[in-house]
This record gives sequence, structure tokens and C-alpha cells, in this order.
Amino acid sequence: MILIDGLPATEDDLRYQALVNYGAYTSFRVEAGGVRGLDRHLARLVANAEELFGAAVETGRLRDFIRTALDDRRDAWLRISVFSPEIWARLPSGRVRPKVMTTVSPPPPPLADSVRVQVQTYGRDAAHIKHTATFPLIRARRLALDAGFDDALFADADGLVSEGSLWNVGFLKGDTVVWPQADMLPGVAQALIQAGLDGVGLDQRAQPVRVGDLDGFDGAFLCNSATPACPITAIGAVAFDADPDRIQKIVQAWASAPLQPI
Repeated sequence: MILIDGLPATEDDLRYQALVNYGAYTSFRVEAGGVRGLDRHLARLVANAEELFGAAVETGRLRDFIRTALDDRRDAWLRISVFSPEIWARLPSGRVRPKVMTTVSPPPPPLADSVRVQVQTYGRDAAHIKHTATFPLIRARRLALDAGFDDALFADADGLVSEGSLWNVGFLKGDTVVWPQADMLPGVAQALIQAGLDGVGLDQRAQPVRVGDLDGFDGAFLCNSATPACPITAIGAVAFDADPDRIQKIVQAWASAPLQPI
């Protein structure tokens, strides 16, 4: 179900979505009527809207549209995005309050139980924004699958690792989670894990990680809102143990974040 500002989408709204790829979004699982990290999702969307459109979208307004979209659903997957038909390729300079699109669907399964990933040289444009320009991400996954891998991990021309196609990456060294330092989208699932690691007995630090450093770690995992933690069993030719105990601790760190009411 697609709603625009709480009302059924019009033909003009959908035409714009089909022709112009400019906007920002966030998506998350609704569990028992609540969302882990909802405040983080909405704060990021508000900041992205201000940067892309030059006008604020109020958090209270976003919450109203989420409640309208969910109706009486207690469990769902919800995507909420901001866009404006007043901004397009020939007239990109408008400063307008964006429209809000909500899409509700059944909760998806995790991305995988384990993955082997291919390193690809790429960096997302405006990496700090969760924007709607997903062509290169889909193409990266497609190329990885064609090469016999499950997904793609991005690194720059100097081998500095940043993030995956649809996820953040963490590395394991003993009982320490190492987060790569690079231009990337700071994920909400990543932030929830970071906030909960102390409680499950794992240390953490952030540092630059290069492709040539990968064999110095003994584990790796990916995380996003649909997949709290999935072991990466190989990055290119570098293999890692899945280590279910540490992966479970990371899931517990994510799950320690309370469900926030909408």
C-alpha cells in the first residue's frame, strides 16, 4: 500500500517517482507496534530532507503518516521517503517542504544466514544520505552474483573499506568489533549494535580498514535493519569462521535496544 501525505497516491505522484530519482528514505521493521531505533530513523530522515530540499519535515508529521499507513497492523515492514515534484533535472533549485510517501509490506526475512562477498571499487555519492539513487547498489549486487558471490563490499581506489551494497560491515578480532572508518552511511542497525556491545561483553573500536588488512581479522559480519547480524564467511579469497557465539552476541546487542512506540 502506497500513501502520499497520508492519502492514496495520485497518478501524478507515481509518474514523478517513475521518472525522477531524487529523495531520501528510511525503512524498518515494525514489531508489536514498535520500532527499534525509531528516533534514529526519523532524525536521519529529517536531516536528509533539510539537506536535499532546504526545508524541514517535522518528526510529528512523519509519525502521523506512519500511524496512518500502518492502520491496525502491529507487525510490518515500512518504508518512508521524502520527495518533491517541484524538483527535477531542469529545475533542481527549489526549496520546498517535501511530500512524504509511506509503503507498507510484510516483514522480509534476513538477507541470508551467511554470505561470501566480492570487493568492488566504489563509493556511494553523498554517502551520509540514505538517498533513493539505488542503481549502482543493485548493479553491484548483480555483478557479485554473476561472479559467484552473494553480495558486494565497497572499497575505494586505495583499498579503504567502507560498506556493503545494502548494509554496514563490522570485523572481529578476538572479543573486539572493529568498525571501518570511511565515507559511508551510518546505519541505524549499526548504531544500535554499537550502543549494546558493552552489555554483551564485546569491546569495539573504529579504525581505517584496507583490503590488505582483511587477513588480520578472524571474523566479519554485515548488519542492516532487516538483518541484525549475518556472518561473512569470505571476502574475496580471505575466509573467516562464522563463529555463531560472537554473532549471537552481536544480535543480542542489537536486540537490547527497546521497541519504541510510534
